[in-house]
Amino acid sequence: MRGATERGPSAVTVPNGILVPVAPAGVLAALRSPRLLTREALAGLVTAFALIPEAISFAIVAGVDPRVGLFASFTTAVAISIVGGRPAMISAAAGSVALVMAPLVASHGLDYLIAAVLLGGVIQVAVGLAGFAKIMRFVPRSVMVGFVNALAILIFLAQLRHLIDVPWAVYPLVAVGVALIVLLPKLTRAVPSPLIAIVAITATVMIAGIHVPTVGDEGALPEGLPLPGLPQVPLTLETLGVIAPYALGMAAVGLLESLLTARLVDEITETRSSSTREAWGQGVANLITGVFGGMGTCAMIGQTMINVKTAGARTRLSTFFAGVFLLVLVVALGGIVGQIPMAALVAVMIMVSATTFDWHSIRPKVLKRMPLGETLVMVTTVVVVVATNNLAIGVGVGVLAAALIFARRVARFATVHRDAPEPSGDGVLVRYRVEGELFFASSSDLVTRFDYAADQVAVGASERAADGAVIDGAVEIDLSGSHIWDASTVVALDAVAQRYRSHGIEPRVVGLNAPSAALRERLGGVLAGH
Repeated sequence: MRGATERGPSAVTVPNGILVPVAPAGVLAALRSPRLLTREALAGLVTAFALIPEAISFAIVAGVDPRVGLFASFTTAVAISIVGGRPAMISAAAGSVALVMAPLVASHGLDYLIAAVLLGGVIQVAVGLAGFAKIMRFVPRSVMVGFVNALAILIFLAQLRHLIDVPWAVYPLVAVGVALIVLLPKLTRAVPSPLIAIVAITATVMIAGIHVPTVGDEGALPEGLPLPGLPQVPLTLETLGVIAPYALGMAAVGLLESLLTARLVDEITETRSSSTREAWGQGVANLITGVFGGMGTCAMIGQTMINVKTAGARTRLSTFFAGVFLLVLVVALGGIVGQIPMAALVAVMIMVSATTFDWHSIRPKVLKRMPLGETLVMVTTVVVVVATNNLAIGVGVGVLAAALIFARRVARFATVHRDAPEPSGDGVLVRYRVEGELFFASSSDLVTRFDYAADQVAVGASERAADGAVIDGAVEIDLSGSHIWDASTVVALDAVAQRYRSHGIEPRVVGLNAPSAALRERLGGVLAGH
């Protein structure tokens, strides 16, 4: 099933030694199959409809003209369909990035925003090429589940403004839209049910002359194509100082949301994608978007779920079609698109919210069996994301909470056992066995785990020699069942040794594996100033 998974060579070598990119196997399979091509095209069309109000809304959040958000969504979707690492994922103007950029627009204007987008794209490309995107493997599942559930809640909350202080007709139209999306797949899957719902509700409103809010009410649609250009800002260090913090924020938030969304799609489609390619691909897309005067972009989980889960898309063609259809809809068919009732799109997004939320994660049976710490991490992630409306803060807090809980749990795995003193040569030997992983959390109280006074008596070191000599090797610390991970543990072992020396004993450390011995040899007696 290579066509379904997008696996296959990304380039071939021709006789002159140059690598020539080739289309992914999934794209080729779709192009050869009218059925698959139709599926990808219809998925892109449905997604394009859902992108329009979101792009307009997020442009308003950022403080720029709606056209800036629409053009950014077009250029990013087309670019990421070629250079991105996750097939079928949708990237466009996103709310998380808009929130980061809004203060810059308010203080310095659109040109500085575009300059920040270009710099943010460069940062994302650098992160991708450096391989830093692989740190996503350290995001635990509990944070991932919290991220998904929080986004589902945010998607739903974003629809409430379209359901408050609106004509009464909006409510039955939304209800009909939800019913069509849920029930039509039971009859046929030839055409995505969200597309049918949008067309049916729009036709009903236009024929019956029902007055309800439309897409055109959200903002003006563009009448021409975007043109390339560069921002008119001074090329000075002062300008760099202004845009750099926002560019870093955009790059970080954009990569975080994109890579987490890619992981979610990987699970849904049971395929693998490249986080490294996705990182630099997002950077390239933002560079192209910036050149065409667009705002910052990243993956959009709501539209991605429409494309992948609702419409069944699996290849890059759907993302490409979404971008192309978006441009056609807002430029060539802007008059018609402007008449689409917001109720139809609200129905689609409500269903996206419902299908995105991981309902299994909150079932009583699951919560009862789940470790309390992981449940707390999930809830913490959800609460912080929803409260701040910022994915980066929420996921960051979730990862920090997970790390603290993990450290606390692992810290209890390190144990110290004291064997009974035994004769050794002319004296007595006291042996300690240390077992478990030794790092800053588990070794923080290591110095308190040894009975220095009792050992001093046991080995006969109560009276030190006048010249300050100590009894060598009377206490043995066996580390064959443990591993030293950090400098904190080396400092702790130095403190243990120093405490024994003050009692007239020079302890012997044995059983270190090669990496632990190398770390202790390099840092021992240095960090504590000995």
